[in-house]
Amino acid sequence: MSTPDRLIESTRELLWERGYVGTSPKAIQQHAGAGQGSMYHHFKGKPDLALAAIRRTAEELRATAEGVLSAPGSPYARIEAYLRRERDVLRGCPVGRLTMDPEVIASDELRAPVDETLDWLRERLAGIVEEGKEQGQFAPTLDAEEIAATILATVQGGYVLARASGSPAAFDTGVRGLLALLTPLR
Repeated sequence: MSTPDRLIESTRELLWERGYVGTSPKAIQQHAGAGQGSMYHHFKGKPDLALAAIRRTAEELRATAEGVLSAPGSPYARIEAYLRRERDVLRGCPVGRLTMDPEVIASDELRAPVDETLDWLRERLAGIVEEGKEQGQFAPTLDAEEIAATILATVQGGYVLARASGSPAAFDTGVRGLLALLTPLR
């Protein structure tokens, strides 16, 4: 792996683990096995490196979600697969956790890939709900955008509840409850 990639991957890991404020340039360099000169040769500074890391994390989240959401199956089955996909529930969402970081939220530049990713996911889920309505799988009165926001809120809130309790059970309970509400019409 190249030095810039090691720096980006180390920053991604540390942002997920410690947040922006808790991730120092020195910690990034140590984690990446790179010197200060290497870091500043490839990046203007911590904000520039953090932006590259956040963008890569957002791209990875989109690719993973798209892989599940575009798979064959009914709209309900694809939403269910998204909700039940393999996750490290106790670590939380690497993108969603950034919304809790005041330094990220205060920076339009750092917040942009987070906001764009969450917007993309809501739109993608709303499209699948619309597809389900058109196929008669979901009630025609459902508001696709509201359901998509609910799906996203269940996932993000499930992470918070799981981390608070130290158990993935809270996440799983939220997913089961939402799926029960979305059970297709017969």
